[in-house]
Amino acid sequence: MRGQRSLLLGPARLCLRLLLLLGYRRRCPPLLRGLVQRWRYGKVCLRSLLYNSFGGSDTAVDAAFEPIYWLVDNVIRWCGVGRNDITTVSICKKCINPKPARTHHCSICNRCVLKMDHHCPWLNNCVGHYNHRYFFSFCFFMTLGCVYCSYGSWDLFREAYAAIETYHQTPPPTFSFRERVTHKSLVYLWFLCSSVALALGALTVWHAVLISRGETSIERHINKKERRRLQAKGRVFRNHYNYGCLDNWKVFLGVDTGRHWLTRVLLPSSHLPHGNGMSWDPPPWVTAHSASVMAV
Repeated sequence: MRGQRSLLLGPARLCLRLLLLLGYRRRCPPLLRGLVQRWRYGKVCLRSLLYNSFGGSDTAVDAAFEPIYWLVDNVIRWCGVGRNDITTVSICKKCINPKPARTHHCSICNRCVLKMDHHCPWLNNCVGHYNHRYFFSFCFFMTLGCVYCSYGSWDLFREAYAAIETYHQTPPPTFSFRERVTHKSLVYLWFLCSSVALALGALTVWHAVLISRGETSIERHINKKERRRLQAKGRVFRNHYNYGCLDNWKVFLGVDTGRHWLTRVLLPSSHLPHGNGMSWDPPPWVTAHSASVMAV
C-alpha cells in the first residue's frame, strides 16, 4: 500500500513543485501565476488558524463554520425562511439564530436573551427586556425594607447587645433560655438586615446609574471599550439608546402619561415594557433626537 501511495503522490508533488518554480518567474502565464498566488494565500490562511497566538480552538471552529453562518443569514434574509420583520444585527454563533440589537447569548441558560443585562444566580434566571423592571423593583423595595427593619430595630439591637455583654459577669445575670435566644436573634436580625441593605443597596444604585444612562451591565463594558477606542482617534462616543435621564426612566418604567407614575410605579402593575425587544425605536413622546443604531 505504501508503494502504491508513493507512486500516486510522487507525480503530484513533482507537478506542484514545478508550478511553484514557474510561479517564481515573471514570464509564466497570468493564469498559472494566479493559481500559485491563491495556493500560497490559502496556506497562509490555514497556518494563521493554527499558529495565531491570539486565537484558539474556538477561533478555528468559528472560522470553519463561518460559511454556514453566512448561508443561514442569507437564507433567512432573502428566502423568507422565518421572516417576521426582525431587525437583526448578526447570527448568534452559539445557537445559529438571528441576533437582534442589544441581544446577547447566555452560556448558562444556553439561549439568546433580548436586551440581556446579566444572569442572576440568586434568581437562577437571566435579567433582560421583559423582567428588567421587575428585577430593579425587587432590589429597590427589598433595600427599603431592610433599611426600615435596621432602623426600626436599632433600640432593640442595642438592648439585646448590652444584655449579651453581661452574660459572663460575676454573678451571671438571671436570663432564661428563651430570653437568651431572643437577644441573639435580635442581634442576628439587625446585622443581617444591615448587611443586605448595604450590599443590595449598592447593587440598586449601580443599576439606577445604568438605567439613567440607557445602558445595561453588558453594554456598559462594550461602550467603555468603544469610548476608549474612539477617544484614541479623537472622536466622541455617543450612546444612541440614551434619551436623557428622565426619558430613560420613563421608557424603563413604562410611564406614558403623568398618572402612570402612580398606577405603574408606586402601585403593582403587570404592564409590558416598551417595544418587543427586537427593534429599538424610541416612543413618540420621547424628546430624543435620533434613531437607534444597532450595536452588537
